[in-house]
Amino acid sequence: MAPSRGFQCIVGRQNVSFICQRCWTRNFTSTSQLQSGHNRWSKIKHDKAKVDAGKNRQRSIFAQEIATASRLFGPDVNMNPRLADLVTKAKREGFAKASIEGAIARGQGRSLSGASLESVTVEGILPNNVAVIVECETDNKLRTLAEVRLIMKEHGGSTTPSSYLFAKKGKITLEGKEGLGADEALEAALEAGATDVTEDEDGRVVIWAEPAETRAVGDAISKALDVQIATSEIIWDPNEDTKVGVPNEEAADELGSFVEKMHEREATVQSISLNVSQGNLTLDAWKDLQSRLNA
Repeated sequence: MAPSRGFQCIVGRQNVSFICQRCWTRNFTSTSQLQSGHNRWSKIKHDKAKVDAGKNRQRSIFAQEIATASRLFGPDVNMNPRLADLVTKAKREGFAKASIEGAIARGQGRSLSGASLESVTVEGILPNNVAVIVECETDNKLRTLAEVRLIMKEHGGSTTPSSYLFAKKGKITLEGKEGLGADEALEAALEAGATDVTEDEDGRVVIWAEPAETRAVGDAISKALDVQIATSEIIWDPNEDTKVGVPNEEAADELGSFVEKMHEREATVQSISLNVSQGNLTLDAWKDLQSRLNA
């Protein structure tokens, strides 16, 4: 539902030399050890990337939900039970105080310093013809534009129009509730004016709507089903017929790295939409990539 990126080809160095017969056995053993060490290091890096992606995803979820609660019901935790509950959960999970305050402020359309935020959208194409849209909220538009373009360039991409490969949609994610799935929410969603109802990877109901109707549809469904709204946002959903398959795990790793670097170096980034599909990846590798892209 959300909408991928650049790949640099990394070719290992090959050492070609004459090996005398007396040294053959020792060199062969050494090569085997190096290969074994390389495999272990690759596995460690892969496992660490999965753990980091999980942590980043949880932080992203907290930030989104806190900003949504602040926007819908106000920034005062004493007057906003939903916000108070989210802040308590975020603190329990080690979410930084500054990040919590920043998310509350962003829900009110301002930065921590009190400056007004404005939206910035950067479109581009990454290696393998993967389209990308990066959306930011910033109090310094020129600096943000320059940094996003630089990161894109460093990963083999370039800024160019790509929004024609996506459709803009309203996305409302409901809080989990026992007995509530897409089927149970369908009738209320249609009556509220929704365009579709699905479930996310966590089993939560996701309501889709026209961008301009997102707030009204969310309010109506929340009231009809007596359920809280977890997040409410406008996203770029990639067109099915123009998605680009990920060719291999190297390309997948590059994609994940691009998203992680963008979030690491540019704190104003709110969403990164990529038009990728599973392609040649195994199901496990595809799920790993999705968790990194959604972080």
